[in-house]
Amino acid sequence: MKLKTLSILIFGVLPAIALAAGEHDMDGHKMMPGGHDMSAMEKTAPPSMMGKPGDSAKVDRTIEVTMDDAMRFTPDNISVKAGETVRFFVRNAGKIPHEMVIGSLDDLKAHADMMRKMPGMEHADPNMITLKAGQRGGIVWQFDKAGTVDFACLIPGHMEAGMMGKVMVE
Repeated sequence: MKLKTLSILIFGVLPAIALAAGEHDMDGHKMMPGGHDMSAMEKTAPPSMMGKPGDSAKVDRTIEVTMDDAMRFTPDNISVKAGETVRFFVRNAGKIPHEMVIGSLDDLKAHADMMRKMPGMEHADPNMITLKAGQRGGIVWQFDKAGTVDFACLIPGHMEAGMMGKVMVE
């Protein structure tokens, strides 16, 4: 009986108290009232991702990407070479917020599902940028091996409406 009571405190009440106090969830994300602030996360790429944050002093090429309210990226198919460091110069040409998130399709779908559950989530990871209407910004990414890397807007409903693209790494 004491063991059961202890496990309820450890796994039930204490995490709820920690979250209410603005602590981190089990993924290391900082929980904030009304949102999910990921800015406290380490600035590294998840191991499932192809590539890693690039060094802005060693950019090989800049690629302009436009996001719009038709739920599209332009361009939505991009070719790069393995080992290339790319600066994505991203512009939101729409009237509503959009974001560009680089990752595997499975990771993007999982993150989109999380965002549907927590629509106030804020991002500050090196593989993503969220922009309000008219804003511009950038992502510097090094593609380390051949294959396909996906990108999408994970604001609820945007990816489902077709706001996705692919980077072909040769």
